[in-house]
Amino acid sequence: MATQELSANLLFFRDFFKRFLPNSQAVALAIILIVSFVLIYSLSGLLMPVFVSIVLAYLLEGVVSKAESMKIARLPAVYLVFSVFMAGLVFLLFYLIPIVSQQAVELVQQVPEILNRAQTGIMRLPEMYPKLISESKVQQMMFAVQRELLTYGQNILSHSAASVVGLVSVMIYLFLVPMMVFFFLKDKQMLVAWFLQFMPRDRHLTVRVWEEIDVQIGNYVRGKFGEVFILWAVSYATYATMGLNYAMLLAVFMGLQVIIPYIGATLVTFPVLGVAYFQWGFGGDEFMYVVIAYSIIQMLDGVVLVPILFSEAVNLHAVAIIIAILFFGGLWGFWGVFLAIPLATVVKAVLTAWPRLGDKGLDANY
Repeated sequence: MATQELSANLLFFRDFFKRFLPNSQAVALAIILIVSFVLIYSLSGLLMPVFVSIVLAYLLEGVVSKAESMKIARLPAVYLVFSVFMAGLVFLLFYLIPIVSQQAVELVQQVPEILNRAQTGIMRLPEMYPKLISESKVQQMMFAVQRELLTYGQNILSHSAASVVGLVSVMIYLFLVPMMVFFFLKDKQMLVAWFLQFMPRDRHLTVRVWEEIDVQIGNYVRGKFGEVFILWAVSYATYATMGLNYAMLLAVFMGLQVIIPYIGATLVTFPVLGVAYFQWGFGGDEFMYVVIAYSIIQMLDGVVLVPILFSEAVNLHAVAIIIAILFFGGLWGFWGVFLAIPLATVVKAVLTAWPRLGDKGLDANY
């Protein structure tokens, strides 16, 4: 009896592994995926500059390839693309970030005045709507808000105490990342050949999955960078023309909102409309102009930019996107949020290409 149960268990496990690992190709792909995930997850703290450099080099590789398709030799194309990348980095570090930081400090300094005005307006609600809200509830709500803001202020002070360590990390990134990006682009073929010698020889399924992932992720991430830049430029030009305070800071928020689909557009609404309200109030025409301009920019992003920039990207269900953001964001923070959709695309590509029992020509194709 025990022998029959043991045999049944063995058959069950054999069928289980045969169903999910039907051939050597699937075994090789599974090993590559598991080892890659373990290495990235366990070494992300130590080798994050390397991973960031690989991501940036991968993005720039698409531009280098387009330059090569225009009959430009690879080495001059690498120098040209890397020079543009460094110019953009200099613009970001010495122009954009100082302005955004200054406006962020000014906005934080205005928080007490903003809270006082908000409290004055909220305290009028019991007089206007006595049946809906009482003065005691308003006081409780304001006390809770002040307590939360105090907690946030204490957290900011505690983080600022570690600013020296953060500054050292930033300096390391600024030195190492551009250098590694250049060498990843310049010596791509040599590095890829070195890496492939550690890969299984029987990797046709892995190559097929990678080719699909390469197209999808390349289109998505490069399109996302283009979307961020366009939204930032259009928003800054619009808000600066309208005379809205903190135009550069709000424009950066408008650009970065696309990193978190669905959620980002909701979160950025509060600072944009909040600044407009405290600058002009609800009664001013300027506030309505800001609301209209903000709505038009969001509409153009969804109706024009997204279809153009992501026409070749794989569509994912909204639930899958939200789950990917929560999961990968919890693992790797900002970079996990930014790469959530590409990583979800990787998962989808693997599941789509994974061989299954009963597929015609399974053994013949692999």
